[in-house]
Amino acid sequence: MFLFIRKLFIAPLVLFLAFPMVALADGHAAEGERLFRSLRCAGCHEVGPEGRNKVGPHLNEIIGRAAGAIEGFRYSRAMVGRAEDGLIWDEDMLRAFLVAPADFLPRTRMAYRGVRNEDDIDHLMIFLATLTPETNLGTANVEPSDPEIAPDILAIEGNVEYGQYLSSTCVTCHQASGDSSGIPPIINWPANAFVTVLHAYKNKDRDNVVMQQITSTLGNDEIAALAAYYESIQE
Repeated sequence: MFLFIRKLFIAPLVLFLAFPMVALADGHAAEGERLFRSLRCAGCHEVGPEGRNKVGPHLNEIIGRAAGAIEGFRYSRAMVGRAEDGLIWDEDMLRAFLVAPADFLPRTRMAYRGVRNEDDIDHLMIFLATLTPETNLGTANVEPSDPEIAPDILAIEGNVEYGQYLSSTCVTCHQASGDSSGIPPIINWPANAFVTVLHAYKNKDRDNVVMQQITSTLGNDEIAALAAYYESIQE
């Protein structure tokens, strides 16, 4: 009888303790999802069922993934080097990278300065741990992707030499060496990603007044030429 009463007492207690832990984990993930959007991670990385490679690779199942492992994505030489050294994005490595990407991986194309708040990193890590290709996100892929570009525009074959001529405007802000000081490097970008981003500014789907003004003067052939030129530059 005593054993029966003890079981009756313990079972609800276990459930009571479990529910707050589940709620806490869900709360962390929700906050991480919000930070993923507000810290502009989603501007370069997609996640969830519609997750594709953009300027950066998709981040589905990033924790535990080998560096440089997404087939078809064009990584920087710096990242390829670390991949050849056997870098695995376990929790410790990913945390170190998020704190200061440029310190962790010199000459990385990821120009983000880093997440300094440890609580924010905790939230982000819990959110990233939930991501699989089947993950359904409450905010519809966290942030709307850049609108898709018409296939005929993406199919334009850019002239590399013309793109080099036009690039003098770009290097007013973006360093030709690929280094960055808060402004993203643009060398070695996949051409389709470059075209998509510039058209997003041109159509005012991305907010940056300077970029909107510059791209408003560029035609489709000129954007394709710039994309071809910057894709051709090897780090």
